[in-house]
Formats: sequence, C-alpha cells, structure tokens
Amino acid sequence: MRTTILLLFLLHHCILSLSKPLPLPPPLPVLPLPTASQLKWQRREIIMFYHFGVNTFTNSEWGTGHESPHIFNPTALNTTQWITAASAAGVSLVILTAKHHDGFCLWPSRYTHHSVAHSPWMDGNGDVVRDFVTAASSGGIDVGLYLSPWDRHDRTYGHDLAYNEHYLGQLYELLTNYGTISEIWFDGAKGAKATNMTYNFQDWFGVAKQLQGSINIFSDAGPDLRWVGDEAGAAGETSWSLINRTRLRIGDASLESYLNAGDPRGTDWVPPECDVSIRPGWFWHEEEKPKPLDQLLDIYYKSVGRNCVLLLNLPPNKTGLVSDGDIQRLREFRLAIDTIFDYDITGGSIVKASSERGGKLGAFTASNVADGEAETYWSPAKEEKKGGFWIELRGLNPTSKFNVVRIEEAIWMGQRIRMHRVYVDGNVVVRNGTTVGHKRLYRLRRPVVARRVRIRILKSRGPPLLSAVGLHFDPYE
Repeated sequence: MRTTILLLFLLHHCILSLSKPLPLPPPLPVLPLPTASQLKWQRREIIMFYHFGVNTFTNSEWGTGHESPHIFNPTALNTTQWITAASAAGVSLVILTAKHHDGFCLWPSRYTHHSVAHSPWMDGNGDVVRDFVTAASSGGIDVGLYLSPWDRHDRTYGHDLAYNEHYLGQLYELLTNYGTISEIWFDGAKGAKATNMTYNFQDWFGVAKQLQGSINIFSDAGPDLRWVGDEAGAAGETSWSLINRTRLRIGDASLESYLNAGDPRGTDWVPPECDVSIRPGWFWHEEEKPKPLDQLLDIYYKSVGRNCVLLLNLPPNKTGLVSDGDIQRLREFRLAIDTIFDYDITGGSIVKASSERGGKLGAFTASNVADGEAETYWSPAKEEKKGGFWIELRGLNPTSKFNVVRIEEAIWMGQRIRMHRVYVDGNVVVRNGTTVGHKRLYRLRRPVVARRVRIRILKSRGPPLLSAVGLHFDPYE
C-alpha cells in the first residue's frame, strides 16, 4: 500500500513538473556583433593617450625627423605618476606614442639610431615603453601603443618594400617584448607634401593579430576600432558601431562624415573612438592650459554619451611629468562625472513596458533596466506595430529633479535602435532621437521633476533590447 502511494505521489509530481512552462531563451541576436575584446573596450568608456617625444622638447606638433636625439633628456621622468593620474580618473587603458611622425622611438629599436638609445637620458640605457608598461601593469591598467606609419626620419620611407619591412620589424619588437598589448594605433596622418608611400596595412594587421590574439586594432578602416572622423572628441548625433569596411580607406578625408555616423546597414562591427587632447595641442607646450571643465563635460556627453569611447590625451612635459594643472583638471573631470551619475533617481520606481518576453516570470522583464546589472536587459515579447515598443518608469519622486536622461542598449546582442523619443509626464523632451548603442546621454534644456518617463522606440533593427535607463542631475549645467 505504501509503495502504491509513493508511486502515485511521484507520478503526480512528474506530471506537475512536465506541465510547468519552461522559461523562454534569449531572443536571436541581430548581426553584426562585437567581439569580446571590442565589448571590453566599449565598457571602458574613457581611455588615455600620452603624446611624448622629441616634439615635447622642440615645442612642435609634427617633428621634422631631423631632430638630434640629444635633445631628448627628461630630468624627472616618472611613468608611475602618469599612470596614477589615469587611475585616479577611472581609466583602465592607456596608450603611448611609441613613435610619432618624426620617427624618434621611445624604445631602443634595433632598426634605427633615432631613439632613446642615442639620447643622453639615462646615458642611452633607458626605455620609456618599458617603464610605461611596467607602471601600467603595477597599477592594474592595460596598455596600448601608437606606431606612426609616417616616418620623416627613416631613409627607407618612400621605398615600399624596404619601409614596410622596416615598419614590420619595429611592430614585431613592440608586440613581442612588452607583454600583452590591448590596442595598437595606426593612422594615415601625413603632410600634404610627404613622400608617396604605400603602406601594407593588411600585412601589419595580420601580424598584429598573430602576435597579440586579443588586440584591438585602431585605424580609419578598423578592423576593430575606427576613428570618429574628427579630433574634437565628438561623435555624430547618429552614431552606429556598424559600418562597411569595404568602403573605408585609411587617410581618405572624404570619408569623415561616414566614419562619424556609421552605417545602419553596415556588415562589420567597428565602433568609433573619439580622440581629443586635454590641451589645445597633442604635445605639451608651456603656454597652453587645459580645457575648462565645462568643455570636457561637453566632450563627454558628445563621445561617451553618443556610443563612443573617449580617448583623452594627457601630454607629459619636458621634465617627464604630467603638469599639476592637467592632473587637477582631470580630477575635477572625474569628480564631475561621478557627481552626475553616481545617483540615479529611478531607484524605487515601477517599470512597465509594452510587453515582456516570457512575461513577468521571464528573464527579460522591464525591471531589468533599473536593476543596476550590466548583463540583464528588457526584451519585448514580440514584434509590435510601428512605434509600438515602449518602456516607462512610473512612481518617480516628484521632488527629485533631473536634467540628464541615460539610455543603454544590450549591444552584445547587436545595435538595434534607429529612432526613439523621450517623454516626461507625457510631454516630448527628445523628439528625434536616433541611435542609442552602448550609451546615449541627453542633457535637457532645464531641470525637471516628473512622476513618469517613457522611452518610445519608433524604428529598430528587430525588437529593441534595453539594458538600462537612468535619470540624473547635472549641477554643472
């Protein structure tokens, strides 16, 4: 009798288990997708550039290539100080100009006499790249390097075979002798009267990937990261990580607007990087001062806030140190970002949506946009009529003012949103929003209070997937 009862109980339990609905899996991604290295890079948001070399000592931006190595003699060079400044700013990747257009190498390259090995600094025994990498590693920060294709010093420049071999030799040195390199910078910058030269970029890209499998390669044409098309630190109002690499050519100024906006029909994931200097120039000049805080914040909103990573240049001075004024401004910049974004007034709000994939018991509920978790997201249940996708924050504190709206897509599933609007208590505050991507930030004309905020997605490449929506107050406006 007991055996029969037990069997009946187990059978009943199995029937209940089989009748219980299983959770829905994630929706299909929309191609193209970022690689793991690209996704890690995107989440850094702010990275740092260090322009340092003979130009620092000649008060110039583009050296001639005829400078004597003897002018390079920083009396107090301390790369740990550079890295400490970056770390305090929340930066996790730093990039050094290992060689600029003048051809002077900050490491003792065996392929040239135009390097630190022939300078008085440390009696010719120094290696700035080594010091930089060591300091970054000690500070838990990843490293990138810039190796200028244009070389105004080397005699082989202009001879295609000889110079491409020379360049690959130097690239090999940098990518095999200094540990893990997370980003390598190539560009097409050169003077209008520069010697004609064909760069074998595809060879260089192939060698870089072979030597450093997870490296991100930056250039006007990717393949991993692209130039945003200006040096002002500003992406376009529309900013796609998608682009067609077959249309790109390194050094072609006619493509700048295409680089700036990207392409919703793009077949390649090549997100934009915004490069800008904290000073007017890329190298240190005694007469120059750092940009004011309000300008840096404007750059942040137009770069990080438009689906880009901000590459901010911090040039060391003649002594080999980052100037105190630059460090102070960088600290103010970091403090301002934290002040604005550390507090989100959406806490405690109720999140509703047009639909939810899997319903309230699924893994893709509307509340995911306010849970503070990077890997969760809201997914609607199905395709809806045009403009039918929406998500709304309700029950907001009517006494908490905000003037910044933050929207983030689950870009690891593809960039999707093409057009959207933002409503505050039913009133349109952003009428013609286009792309979102990793992060979209809107500064409203004036602070507002509200009980509800709605994001309506009007056009999308497949169902939109939102990972976060936030509301913040910027007191620096």
